[in-house]
Amino acid sequence: MHRLEVDVLIAGRGSPIPDGCVVVDGPVIRYAGSLGAAPATPGATVVKAPAAMPGMWDCHGHFLGLMVPDLATIATTPPALMAMRVAKDASTALDAGFTSVREVGGLGVWLRTAIEEGTVRGPSVYAAGAILSPTGGHADLHMFPSEWVCDLADRVGMLRQCDGVAECLRAVRLQLRVGARLIKICASGGVMSQIDHPVHQQFSHDELRAIVEEAGRAERVVAAHCHGKPGIMAALKAGVRTIEHGTYLDDEAADAMRECDAILVPTRLIVEEFLAHGAAAGMPDYAQAKMHEIADRHLTAISLAHERGVRIALGTDVAGSSPRTPARWGQNADELGYLVAAGLSPLEAIEAATSTAPSTLGPQAPRSGVLAEGFDADVLALSADPSGDVGILSTPSNVTHVWRGGVLVKAPGGVPEG
Repeated sequence: MHRLEVDVLIAGRGSPIPDGCVVVDGPVIRYAGSLGAAPATPGATVVKAPAAMPGMWDCHGHFLGLMVPDLATIATTPPALMAMRVAKDASTALDAGFTSVREVGGLGVWLRTAIEEGTVRGPSVYAAGAILSPTGGHADLHMFPSEWVCDLADRVGMLRQCDGVAECLRAVRLQLRVGARLIKICASGGVMSQIDHPVHQQFSHDELRAIVEEAGRAERVVAAHCHGKPGIMAALKAGVRTIEHGTYLDDEAADAMRECDAILVPTRLIVEEFLAHGAAAGMPDYAQAKMHEIADRHLTAISLAHERGVRIALGTDVAGSSPRTPARWGQNADELGYLVAAGLSPLEAIEAATSTAPSTLGPQAPRSGVLAEGFDADVLALSADPSGDVGILSTPSNVTHVWRGGVLVKAPGGVPEG
């Protein structure tokens, strides 16, 4: 049993509680609230810290093992090597205070198994399996022959092309077969793909509807990569749960999201990182051009969504495995600062990373993201209070202690075995 006594307790919802206490005894929180009202805990290990908050969520990450910002390397890197890289990325994410990751395309379905069996150290991973798109869409590698890319989909399972309702149904079922907790689709073109345009809609209305309905039969939601408004509106009409990126969101689309109770996962970090460092890191020219095209509009869309009451959950789009790769694992908390720059308050940004985040999984959501009795014991102790300055969270060393599922997995000087 651990008893965490703090100057400020940030519960994930509501105002911070001064002189707070969290009692961790098993996989769920036993108590969280005022220190004065805390139960007696004889024999507990007492940890004192300036602040505590729930473990953070990244609702849009990729365990891909990329060393350069170029999706073509997915086809030229041995899968075993990518797997070794993402095992380290998972540990890095945990040390940065991210106890849960909604992985929207990559090796996460297998990484989750390795983490749960204790082979790899990392966060709880809720993975989508392969990213689905039409042939020629954002989850296609346009620089290679189509038959090579289809073969890659069968062998590695991180990108999958599907055309027509029947193929879309099979693609969803293939992800469910490997344990996907959600389905990820491309409802518009993208930035990192070579030929497609970010504004253009991908998947027809019939295909979108079939994907959402098939996922829904298994109580899975659909996350829609989408920059352009046509794709946003089509995806919302089909019933997707989240819009990822949302670059060309306008008043009409924001109101539609609010009416559908859809959640925006804006991923500003990757935009900022690739604008600043993409060219030097090996980002292709076509991707650089598209990133510059969408950058200002993307920031405006986040602000607009917030102003019009759209729910926002934190996501980063990180996929990098090298310390020299922009948008890499371990940088995840920088996203909070970008959300604040777009108009959210520090506490609203923290809510996006905690209490709002599990809702991006719909029926698959765990009871997580809040420090309250009965919630998952995913807890952070911090060296300072982030409720006035979320930049504190950007430095992993400021996250002094991490509990995941009630188990202490990070502490000063290391965690004793057993």
